[in-house]
Amino acid sequence: MIQRRAFVTMAAAAGTSLVAPVRGVAQAETTTATPVPETTPQSGYAPVNGLQMYYEIHGSGGTPLVLLHGSYGAIGLWGPILETLAQTRQVIAVESQGHGHTADIDRPITYEQMADDTAALIEHLGLEHADVFGYSMGGYTALRFAIQHPELLRKLVVASASYTSDGVYPEVRAVVANLPPELFVGTPEEAAYLETAPRPEDFPLLIEKLNQLDAEEFAWPAEEIKAIAAPTLLIYGDADIIRPEHATELYRLFGGGVPGDFVGLPPSQLAVLPGTTHVGVVTTGADLLLAIIPPFLDAPMPGAG
Repeated sequence: MIQRRAFVTMAAAAGTSLVAPVRGVAQAETTTATPVPETTPQSGYAPVNGLQMYYEIHGSGGTPLVLLHGSYGAIGLWGPILETLAQTRQVIAVESQGHGHTADIDRPITYEQMADDTAALIEHLGLEHADVFGYSMGGYTALRFAIQHPELLRKLVVASASYTSDGVYPEVRAVVANLPPELFVGTPEEAAYLETAPRPEDFPLLIEKLNQLDAEEFAWPAEEIKAIAAPTLLIYGDADIIRPEHATELYRLFGGGVPGDFVGLPPSQLAVLPGTTHVGVVTTGADLLLAIIPPFLDAPMPGAG
């Protein structure tokens, strides 16, 4: 019998960083991506595909980095990951459909649609391209973004996501696709949503839509993954909800799994964080992420120079 707290933690398996309270940020007029040196972020609402999509811009300099959170997530849950990344680059953190400050609209939540929303936001901000880092639900969205909008992508970081539904352990899928709203009563996840959502009463609807998302079986064609030209960093916990066999399958589709001493290093990389669960990738594993991601993003593009 799964205990209530553990059950909600497994809900996080579908794509969360659910353990910290979300900070409140007042709604602002839509802004542009002008770098700012101060620590107070710019914030705005971008009209994209019928959404008023909330975003914040932290830091300045270099290629912009778009952060895509997991299920039930919000910008405030990135914590030191966002703050540290923004010390050396401009970070654009978004809140996806039905999450945080972004009100839901009358459509399902799908990875394909969230990828289109992300592309529309980048275009709204007048950016030619961006790096993208997605975790869990955001990682699936980042993969779809790379497939659907390659012209907007420079480098890709995907944490704890798969390209087929069977990349997730079946026992986990069975749990996260059937979460009742009452399971969240009194939890930090519910409190975070109630603090920031334009319509707090929509929380049960968000749970319903994410249940539908997690229940849907999918298998994106391997050829779509192979066609992604952007250098890609794949990150997993060694005790993640993604099967390790699947992580290596995905890495091979990106050109990995070769004897680099003989044929050279592939443009993409695979990192497995030791002693790390799915939720731990962005909590206990945050220091490891911050040791891995900036060097990957800052390295010259293949063929440059």
